[in-house]
Amino acid sequence: MTRNTALRFLEPLESRTGGAAILDALADMVERAGLQIGDRLPPEVSLASALGVGRSTLREALNRWEGLGLIRRRQGDGTYLLAKVQTSKGPVPTMVRLEGEALLRLIEVRRVLESEVVRKAAAHATECQRRGIALLCQRLLTEVDSGRPWRPADAAFHGAIYDASGNPMFGQILQRLDEALERSASSPFGRVEFGLASFPLHRRLSDAIVEGNPDRACAAINDILDSVQAEVEAIIERGIT
Repeated sequence: MTRNTALRFLEPLESRTGGAAILDALADMVERAGLQIGDRLPPEVSLASALGVGRSTLREALNRWEGLGLIRRRQGDGTYLLAKVQTSKGPVPTMVRLEGEALLRLIEVRRVLESEVVRKAAAHATECQRRGIALLCQRLLTEVDSGRPWRPADAAFHGAIYDASGNPMFGQILQRLDEALERSASSPFGRVEFGLASFPLHRRLSDAIVEGNPDRACAAINDILDSVQAEVEAIIERGIT
């Protein structure tokens, strides 16, 4: 099926339709048209016309998809699918499903990188760095237990581990990966309670690095990522929003 044939699966939207409805319509088009990874979407001007929205409005919607790693724009060539796009058939909105699936892909990348980071940190951290990591872990868990905002403490803890690895590029890459994954304001993956179940496991990671045990540190970071992955999968499948 050609990219222009896919346009027949779009219908004009209400004049005050928001970005979520546009993205739902595009996801439905991709699925019904059978577009696959690597296929090119219809031109933006054609999509906007078929939906009855302005090009700037459509472009904002596509920016969301690009931020989730679903599409890639090639200057002068078009927009291509990078990942499977499937509409939600259950209680979870389509965009929440797409955000969750993008987060699972990010976790897969982080698993490879962070396993190497914590191995190097456990093997090469100085005594001063080990003490700092232990202190920052305690501070993080205290913030979580008290119900105070914990994200700065979490960033400081993991940042200290990245520094202890001896390669600052690890931290830079991981930070950029996390920042690149856009989450909507109402996303369950951006709420303060998301990921809390993984925090008790951070103590195990800290202890392994302090002890200088690379294997235990690698097992601990994978347990943390397993916990977050299970939470994402539960939200996608059961609609915990």
